[in-house]
Formats: sequence, C-alpha cells, structure tokens
Amino acid sequence: MEHITLLIGIVIATALVFDFTNGFHDTANAMATTISTGALAPRIAVAMSAVLNLVGAFLSVEVAKTISGGIIDESAGVKPRMIFAALVGAIVWNMLTWLAGLPSSSSHALFGGLIGATLVSVGTHGVHGDAVVTKVVVPAVAAPIVAGLAAMLATRLTYLLGRRADPEATSRGYRAGQIASAGLVSLAHGTNDAQKTMGVITLTLITGGVIAPDSDPPLWVIVSAGAAIALGTYVGGWRIIRTIGHGITDIQPQQGFAAQTGAAATILTSTHLGFALSTTQVCSGSVMGSGLGRSGAKVRWSTAGRMVAAWGLTLPAAGLVGGGAAALADQGTWGVTAVGVLGLAVCSWVWTASRRQPITHANVNDPAGTSGAGGRDAIGAAVVAVTPPPAGPTPTTA
Repeated sequence: MEHITLLIGIVIATALVFDFTNGFHDTANAMATTISTGALAPRIAVAMSAVLNLVGAFLSVEVAKTISGGIIDESAGVKPRMIFAALVGAIVWNMLTWLAGLPSSSSHALFGGLIGATLVSVGTHGVHGDAVVTKVVVPAVAAPIVAGLAAMLATRLTYLLGRRADPEATSRGYRAGQIASAGLVSLAHGTNDAQKTMGVITLTLITGGVIAPDSDPPLWVIVSAGAAIALGTYVGGWRIIRTIGHGITDIQPQQGFAAQTGAAATILTSTHLGFALSTTQVCSGSVMGSGLGRSGAKVRWSTAGRMVAAWGLTLPAAGLVGGGAAALADQGTWGVTAVGVLGLAVCSWVWTASRRQPITHANVNDPAGTSGAGGRDAIGAAVVAVTPPPAGPTPTTA
C-alpha cells in the first residue's frame, strides 16, 4: 500500500469542504419546520441537529459503499485528480443554490460531479449505469413522492384525531413532538449524507493505492466526515431554512411533526437499503405533503416549481462542471491548480454576494421575508445581489 500523497491529501481536504457545505446547505432538511413554528430557537435547533448528524455518521456504512464501489468503477482507471474535479463541481453547485435559497440536492450535486468527471477522464465504462438508475435516479423520483404522500396522510390523521381537543394544548404537544421528530431527521441525515463523503474519501484512498479495493471506510474517515457535516450544520443554512420553513406553505406544529416523521422514516429505510437518496428532496416533498394534508392550507406552487426545476438541473449541471474541471485537471499539475483556483474564486464571489442581503438566525423567521411571495425574497435577494447595476445614471423618483 502507498502513503497518502499531496494530491490525495488535497482531495480529502476538498471532500471535507464539500461535507461542510452539505451540512449548512441541508440543515433546513431537519430544522426548518421546527424553527418556523417556534418549537425551538434557531441556534438551539442547529446545535441539536449538528450533534445528531455526528452521531448518525457512525450508524451505517451502506451508502458509503454505494459511492465508493457502486456508481463508479474503482478499477476503471479512476484517479484522485478526477475525484478532485468532481468535488469542485459539487461544491460550486451547492454554493450557487445556497445563494439563491433553493433547497437543491447536495447528494445529486456530488453524483453529477462524479459521473461527469468519470465520463470525461475514463469513459462510459467507468460508470455503472444500472447502479445509477436503481440507486440514484429511481430514489430521486420516488422518495419525495412517497414522503409527500406519507406526510399528507399523517397530517390529515393528526387533525382528525385532534379536532375536539384544545387547540393550544394540541399545539404545545405537537411542538414537543416536532423536537423529537426533528432529532430523528437529523440522525437520519447523518446516516445518509455524511456517508457520501466517506464514500468519496474511501474511493480516493482505493484509487491512490492507500487501502485495498472494496474496503470499508477507515475509522478516521468516519470521524472526520461526521465532524465536517456537523460543523457545517451548526453554521446553519439560514437562506434555505427560510425557503422550506416559510416559502412552501404556512406550517403549523401538527404539519411539522407529520412532515418530519414521514421524512425520517423514508430516509432511514433508504439508508438501510443502501439507496443514496436526496434528503433535501425527501424533506421538501414532506413539507409539500403536509400543506396538502391540512384543510385550508395553501401550497405555494411557484416556489415548489423553482425547487423541482433546481432538482432536475442539479445532476446535469454539476456533471458539466465536474466534466469541465476533469478535462482541465487531466492536463497535469497546472490543471489541478487551475481547477482549485477557479473553484475558490466562485465560492468567494458567492460568499461576498450573500453578505449584501444577509439572512441569519436573527431574521430567518422574519415575516417580511415571505410576505406574499412564498419565500421569494430569499431568492430575489440573491438575484439582486448578483445582478450588475444598469449602465447610465440612476433615475430618481418624485
């Protein structure tokens, strides 16, 4: 076995950066409804989610195996620089959708980056097409529908059972239930999403000759991946929390409890089966279902439509970026350096743009962010932040 080279070390560090972005991008999956109903204060919610994400990372390695030896053929000539290019593609997409407040899939960004980079660097024989269909595409379509239906039925049942109960007492009870169900979603998120980074690092170690083929993730990989996603979760993706918590539908505690319970059951079942699904799509689907399940609730389909469009674009968009980055990285050391510099430049630009209209724990529940717009302010602020001013003098108003 070989020692870890500088390039492998850079790839591992980049994978952990992706894991960090996954954490703050996907915090909304577990905590958006809990924060929006006031069941937990924002900072307490993300801290709780971070701890449970870390715990969840130690519960299973089935999804990691799907990544490291399932969708990509580790014996087809995959190189660490290709994995680096794939990770840059995934990180760039995560940052852009975070800026827009769109709950897109970090998982599909990673898959797209890996598939695009592999196709460019290795060819079609480097991708297991059947595994992509059965363990990525099918869950991507089925999981949000299943979770949405489960949440819709659960929401109707909760309102049916509580129709004669005291409304205030019922709300208090379901807020407590939300805390428990949010914890379960966070635990499930750790079992599924943290493993994806474990799988990428394991794939890097295998292709670099550091560990034997078909190996499970080493303990240090599990610990570092769990810590990275937990830290990212604690930072909090407030833009996306606002979109899920307020932009899709107005959520009452009963709905939040039903949505989170349905999402957790779907994620844990898929993790057990080794399906690397998108927790973002599952949780968003659950929130939509809870809106359909409550009589008189309004689902803001314009916001939902933008989310679904982002879901559809994620895999090919990240694949294009990953493929382009791989083509550049294949040129040698200067190409790998250029990929890193370009990726860092894009992320720095996104962060700078986000500071113009910041959304934090202090204003994530601000009604002004969603009044009449279904969360549009979160997205509109990003558009304003990245749109250059028109040429010529600025018109004045009377």
